Parts: sequence; C-alpha cells; structure tokens
Amino acid sequence: MSVFHPRRAARVLLVDASGRVLLFAGTDPARPGHRYWFTPGGGLAPGESPAAGAARELAEETGLRLTPAELGGPVRSETIEFPFDGVWYRQEQEFFVVRVPAWEVDTAGFDEIERASVTGHRWWSMVELADTAERCYPADLSALLAQVLADADPAAVAPGASC
Repeated sequence: MSVFHPRRAARVLLVDASGRVLLFAGTDPARPGHRYWFTPGGGLAPGESPAAGAARELAEETGLRLTPAELGGPVRSETIEFPFDGVWYRQEQEFFVVRVPAWEVDTAGFDEIERASVTGHRWWSMVELADTAERCYPADLSALLAQVLADADPAAVAPGASC
C-alpha cells in the first residue's frame, strides 16, 4: 500500500489554430526509462486558485502570459494517483483550454525539476494522439482534445497570443 502525498494542480490544453495541442516530453528521475508526454501545468501554491496556477504555469513553461480571467473556466476536473521521483501523489487537478493562432514556446521559466525531467516539446494533432503508441497524460488526452475542440468557439483566441 502506498502513502499518497496530496497535491492540487492545474493543467492547460494549449491549442493552436490547426487544432494541435502542445505537449512536453518528460522522464521520471526515479525511473529514467519511464518516458511520457504531458500538458503544461503543475502544482498550485498554497492558497492559489486553479486559474491563477494555470496562468502562472503557462507563463513559466511556455512564455505565454495570460490573466486567470482570460483562461475561462475549467473543462475538466479529476483526481489521479501517480509516482514521480520516488513520491506517490494523489493529485486533484483541473484542465483549462487556451487557443492561440500559433505560439513559439519559451521554456526559460522552467524550474530545476523541469529542466532535469523535461526533454522537449512538440505540437500534436488529434490524429497523431489517437495513433501514437507513446505514453501521454492524461491517458484519454485524444478524447479530451476532441471533446474540447468540438465544444470550443473557433473564434475564441487568447488576447495577444501570436508569435
């Protein structure tokens, strides 16, 4: 039986004009062979709202600066359990959607853990996500992206979000 460390987090589905989602490639320092793709986002600071955390994480990890209000409401809430760097987490997380015409990712704001565990990034289409044998988080990311794109207003684009 594992003892879980509770954690709150916010994640962002950053989607470009072609309907592609930005994912980071990562590894677990305690399990170097465990490679995966994941959305921008991360843990919330004490007292930080999910929207504020999502906006902060988006700025730190991609260089895209938005206010929490510009994110709108979450499109999904879930609780997941996972190990990272030898610690088991039970994480309550919310996902937000941000649409941009295009975006040149700037990872200069990565913290020490991100610099050590993130090996790259790329934009993924829905077809690529549906067809890949690579590990992606969340596991149903392809279905989530399809739902988000079907529900989204194509004209809704983050203010000032262009290359």
